Amino acid sequence: MQSAQHTHPPLRSTRLLDQLRERVRYCHYSLRTEEAYVYWVRWFVRFSGLRHPRDMGPADVEAFLSFLANTRHVSPATHKQALCAIVFLYKQVLGSDLPWLQEIGRPQAKRRIPVVLSRDEVARLLPRIEGVHGLVARILYGAGLRLLECLQLRVKDVDFDRKVIIVRDGKGRSDRLVMLPAALEQALRDQLAASRELWARDRAEKRPGVCLPDALSLKYPRAGESWSWHWVFPAPALSVDPRSDVRWRHHLFDQTVGRHLARATARAEIPKRVTAHTLRHSFATHLLESGVDIRRVQELLGHADVSTTMIYTHVVRTSAAGLPSPLDVLPVATIPIAPVPPRLEQPGAPYVIGGGSPTVFH
Repeated sequence: MQSAQHTHPPLRSTRLLDQLRERVRYCHYSLRTEEAYVYWVRWFVRFSGLRHPRDMGPADVEAFLSFLANTRHVSPATHKQALCAIVFLYKQVLGSDLPWLQEIGRPQAKRRIPVVLSRDEVARLLPRIEGVHGLVARILYGAGLRLLECLQLRVKDVDFDRKVIIVRDGKGRSDRLVMLPAALEQALRDQLAASRELWARDRAEKRPGVCLPDALSLKYPRAGESWSWHWVFPAPALSVDPRSDVRWRHHLFDQTVGRHLARATARAEIPKRVTAHTLRHSFATHLLESGVDIRRVQELLGHADVSTTMIYTHVVRTSAAGLPSPLDVLPVATIPIAPVPPRLEQPGAPYVIGGGSPTVFH
């Protein structure tokens, strides 16, 4: 069967990875998606002996995906991301919509219960994160933002008069409104004052402005230097944009927030793996526990479908966490619990388990 020819404009680059980058940008995918697709395609080509993908077939793709699943033991989500990168390569870059691409099995993602902090744990955690990173963490929990949605806030997106924060170009390239917590109003004003100092210094030193979405920098050449487009959380140092090679001020680096969260979690002695997204999970769960309608929570989180929001109904107190166990209603005298040995036996020494024959540990 002849492969279907793509109808996109012809690629200008001749190198495969450059062609991949060009097509990803043509489709308006994010920089992170571009980096992930380049990573997986590079690995696929190297795994296949540096052969060109045009010279490979379904057996080569399945061999690579089997290697990821059986040898590297990647998660279903990572497995699916690698498959999506390869399918994008064949369809969008090589212009081949081959039948076998649709026949490759897709891994089934597991439905995971999100890690959620209790209100007491949140109250112990947040005071242990200082400075600007503490304000970021409070916004994540107080407004339910994703980490990059928070770090990419512009000055014009904070509306103190209406008490709202405007999330622009969120996941799915959609905008939404969330609440501006009253407890954070003064801290946000102080942060904007610190941000304005950096902005004024950049203007005095005639540095380039901040990056703008899409083609706004062509339509409004000076907008990137304006105060309204400046970051709420600017980085303290300048950095080079990987797409334009322009050295300008980026927003705060997301990995620094993760490191501060990890250290604060250890200091608060919280026995859970806490990430920035954990605060968003806690925001949604606590709203549902307070009786807020799930459709309203869906709107605040920016979920396209309410089924995504319904995952939080599995962790609210009205579900398993609020049901009495049959063990709790048994008479206490009928539940003898033997004490646990405080130490392990030395190697080679017999240890009797449950009254049976001795077991020797090696």
